[in-house]
Amino acid sequence: MGNSLAHQVRILSAHDVESLIDMRAIIDTQRAVFEDYARGNVLLAPRGLLNGPEGSVAFAYAARNTVNDGAVCKFGSVNPANSTRQLPAISATVLVQHAETGYLRAILNGEPITTARTAGASAVAASALATPGRHELGIIGSGVQAHAHLEALAALDLVASVRVFSPSAERRAAFCKQAAQAFDFDVLEGESAQDVVSTSSLVVTATTSAQPVCEGAWVRPGTTVISVGSFAPDHREVDQALLDLADLVVVDDVETASQQAGPIAAAIAHAQTGASGDGVPTLYALGNVLNGTAPGRSNDEQIIFYNSVGLGFQDSAAAERIVQVAEERGMGQLVDLG
Repeated sequence: MGNSLAHQVRILSAHDVESLIDMRAIIDTQRAVFEDYARGNVLLAPRGLLNGPEGSVAFAYAARNTVNDGAVCKFGSVNPANSTRQLPAISATVLVQHAETGYLRAILNGEPITTARTAGASAVAASALATPGRHELGIIGSGVQAHAHLEALAALDLVASVRVFSPSAERRAAFCKQAAQAFDFDVLEGESAQDVVSTSSLVVTATTSAQPVCEGAWVRPGTTVISVGSFAPDHREVDQALLDLADLVVVDDVETASQQAGPIAAAIAHAQTGASGDGVPTLYALGNVLNGTAPGRSNDEQIIFYNSVGLGFQDSAAAERIVQVAEERGMGQLVDLG
């Protein structure tokens, strides 16, 4: 093209991205993009997963908010064993294209984007599916996603109190100390996962567990359970009993969840092999619930389960806003790739 400006790419570090994230704004991007996806306005490529060592999973997502927007791709990995290395379990890089030229517009550290957009979407789901008012929130997990979910749900005034459990007593205590300083509601340590689930009306499971950490037998009527760690076929944060009990099962995308959401994929596989004659729930997409073209909560006694695997359009919606604000503020480092 002969124009070196076309090759300039804005590099945004983790610190840059974190400083540009406004949780309420991220929640708004997630609500809007789920609604647009349900209307057929969003372009979403198949989600790629590659298993790796120590239970790790590499992933690649690509999407366009509309056919006229630049494509966004996120490439990263979930490595549960990183906890022993004092590293985050999730690492990712996000690439944003110019719509017209296809040249790279920006490269972003994807970890804060992944964290914020996942929690933002869960807050959208909770506001649509949970019973009205503030909740006794239960969180299984004490990592970055647990912190982000508490922030997002509190941003929508959905939290009356929070109780948290994770296997590490040290991390539980650190989570509660930080949360107590940040919020003015009660922050408690749960004695067990069962203690947290059985005392909560809104439950978030934010782990990398391959085994259920939330059992249907623990869930009381009227509860909404949100799983963000059941993002791959071998990750199952909830058991079959919860699927059987749930009056409504909502997912971010029906086709993707059927293949890649651990609890749902397992239920479908068991039914197909004849191991179970039932137990396969009817799935509804969150965007359709938001648009009123799929059922939502109809009474205060229903148990509702939302399973998020994470989709590329969530990253594209969040990244587009972050890059736009970065450009307006002149943030990041411009690098000439010519």
